Amino acid sequence: MKRLSMLVLTVLVLGSCTVIREGEVGVKRTLGTYKEKPFTNGLKWFNPFTTSIVKVSTQTENLEVGLTIPSKEGLNIQSEVSILYNVIPTDAPGILRTIGPEYERNIILPVFRSAVADVSARFFAKDMHTGERGKIEEDIRSQMDKLLQGKGIEVEAVLLKSIQMPPSLARAIEEKLEAEQNAQRMEFILLQEKQEAERKRIQAEGVRDAQNIISQGLDPMLLQFKAIEAFMELSKSNNAKVIITDGKGIPMMINPVDITASAPATPGLGSSSGVRVRN
Repeated sequence: MKRLSMLVLTVLVLGSCTVIREGEVGVKRTLGTYKEKPFTNGLKWFNPFTTSIVKVSTQTENLEVGLTIPSKEGLNIQSEVSILYNVIPTDAPGILRTIGPEYERNIILPVFRSAVADVSARFFAKDMHTGERGKIEEDIRSQMDKLLQGKGIEVEAVLLKSIQMPPSLARAIEEKLEAEQNAQRMEFILLQEKQEAERKRIQAEGVRDAQNIISQGLDPMLLQFKAIEAFMELSKSNNAKVIITDGKGIPMMINPVDITASAPATPGLGSSSGVRVRN
């Protein structure tokens, strides 16, 4: 009998206390009514016959959802989405009172589906694979915040983890991206060709200007003066030369050795030396 009394007492003691851990709050419920002030971490006592303590997590929760997202052009995109949210500790009693312990199913998921349908319908399917993806996520989160305002639930982020487009659309997007890359490559090639053409044009202008300067400087008087200088230098040479000139134009100088080597020898004519000028 004594052992039975001790067992009953032990059960009553253990059943009348609970431990509230960090990252959660406890909401006391007495005769079906939730108290306004939640319990924080620590050991809490209560009457097990009339009272219970409901624990609510206040940590960041990850709610993963698989759904079909509509796009602006009317396509259905399969996606896996993570909703990061947390319960505001002071609002935990109100959530249990007005929404119930199944607040994920009762309010978060419906609000999320409504926000996704509203936001994604404003974007094209290709935007979900580009830089617009971050804007889509932020717009969904902002829309959920508006719908959940005053409900005691804070949405931290909405993450589109995977996007599965219809095969035909995926191929079309890949072909478009490839075409854009080819166009950019062609623009680069054309720019190189234009630069090379400009370089050649500048080079040709330089050659033309140099020829003009030279042609302008080579007048007949200068050429005649240069010819006289050449004759003076030639007169100092010991080699025989044949100079053909009419006295007016530029003389032509021929090596007699080349002449005799190319023409047959004439009997009776001996070799000559010196400079011969033939008019």
